[in-house]
Formats: sequence, C-alpha cells, structure tokens
Amino acid sequence: MAGKTADGAVVRRLLALALVLEGRSHEEAASLNGMTRQTLRDWVHRYNTDGVGGLRSRTGGDRPGVLSSEQLAELREIVINGPDPERHGVVRWRCSDLCAEVAARWSVNVCEQTMGKWLHRLDLTRLQPRPYHPKKDAEAEAAFKKTSLSW
Repeated sequence: MAGKTADGAVVRRLLALALVLEGRSHEEAASLNGMTRQTLRDWVHRYNTDGVGGLRSRTGGDRPGVLSSEQLAELREIVINGPDPERHGVVRWRCSDLCAEVAARWSVNVCEQTMGKWLHRLDLTRLQPRPYHPKKDAEAEAAFKKTSLSW
C-alpha cells in the first residue's frame, strides 16, 4: 500500500505502522521514521479509528478572512489610486499607512506583514513609481529644462 501512495508523509506513517506490526518497539519504529514515540502513538490511534485515510495530514479549517472580497477589492482600488496627500499626509502608500487606513475604514488591525501578504494576494507589488508633488507646474518644469545646462 505504501508503494501505491503518492503522499510521502502517508508513506512514512504507513512504514512506521508496518514496523510496529512486525514486532518492533514503538520507540525503534518511531526513530527509524523520524518521529517521536508519542507522534507514532497518535498515528496508530488515527489508523485504528479511520484506517489508512486517517493517516493523511489534516488541514486547518477554512477560517473566514478578516476582510471580505468586496473590502479587498476596495483595498486594491485604494492602493492603485494612491493616497490623498492632504487627507492622509503621505504621497505614497507604505504598508504601515495602509494598515492605518484599513483600521480607520473597517476597524481591522493588522500588522505590516499581513498587509504585505494581502498586497501580494491582490497581485500588487511594493514597488511604486517615484512620487511627485501634487501641485507641480508642468510649464515651469518644461521651462526649467530648456534653460538648464545639459552636460
């Protein structure tokens, strides 16, 4: 059965159980398969209860996200549109600024690392274009370029 199973963790657990069934001690079977005696005991109980299916790794429950999909979509738009310098006091978003914005909008406190994971999940990067002053004068900039020395 271990040869037909693709999951390596299940194979290791099956081989440990096979050693126990062959008469080896739990201590020896556990050490040969890279686990503690207590872990092997737990797997034996799961095997006795659920059979081979009980040897599969269980995933944690699907805990609902802190923000709904609509809120994440709104967060994406907030990041893409950029901050309002007068209202937010910054010219570009940082993770700490976004954490404060999320806390103000939805009363959800998250750390910067979580915000980085959310940005990654939203296919956004932390790389941003160079900020520019919101009141810059394009004509004055063009005039300056014409009169400045070029090397």
